Amino acid sequence: MNMFQPGAHIAPDRGAASTILYLDSVSVSFDGFRALNKLSFYLVPGELRAIIGPNGAGKTTMMDVITGKTRPDSGQVYFDGKVDLTRLDEAAIANLGIGRKFQKPTVFETQSVEDNLRLALKDRRSVAAALFSRTSAAQARRIDELLQIIGLGDQRASLAGLLSHGQKQWLEIGMLLAQEPRLLLVDEPAAGMTDSETATTATMLKDIARERSVVVVEHDMEFVRSLNAKVTVLHEGSVLAEGSMDHVQNHARVIEVYLGR
Repeated sequence: MNMFQPGAHIAPDRGAASTILYLDSVSVSFDGFRALNKLSFYLVPGELRAIIGPNGAGKTTMMDVITGKTRPDSGQVYFDGKVDLTRLDEAAIANLGIGRKFQKPTVFETQSVEDNLRLALKDRRSVAAALFSRTSAAQARRIDELLQIIGLGDQRASLAGLLSHGQKQWLEIGMLLAQEPRLLLVDEPAAGMTDSETATTATMLKDIARERSVVVVEHDMEFVRSLNAKVTVLHEGSVLAEGSMDHVQNHARVIEVYLGR
């Protein structure tokens, strides 16, 4: 079955051609409140980007638009320089290779860490297939790779429900990686973590970004700094500032509306 709806595979202009994610003048309103206000944003393949901003700045709405949960009132949203995401539903967008991790981890707590990853493998078609069919050598190798990436090799046989909050976050990241996404959207991964877990998570995301594009929405400024990535600051639904962490921390308007609070 073709996942694309008619007209979805059309490049908007030359500006999007070299991007993995391209938003141009995107606006979204809810009952008169403008959550996104002509937002323009782009990400190149293999880039790690941090997004910060005060509550109500539009961070979650932006993620909702990218993943098809929310339809923009106007503007362009393209994936891989040619796929119009506004014409696709959430399932089709996920199948394209866009994975999203929400702030609260969602794992199968009564299954082992290894079985959670097995359930998430891209070529698994059902829960029964994952749990009761034989795991191929290639699938077993991929599970081992994922356990190494997320640092849970020693807990592979442990029930997911017994993991710490941070370990559950890592497991969910591993489950998303099992789907082989080209773009990973991560919402406040450091929330509720210990200092040690936070440092490990930053290293993990930087390693993951070597092979795919990653967008991280976060409030923890020290965590954002540790990512050593370009930072985009949203305010009132549009980009207020963009650049290195040093640049945005010294930006007068960013200090006024966000960091100075």
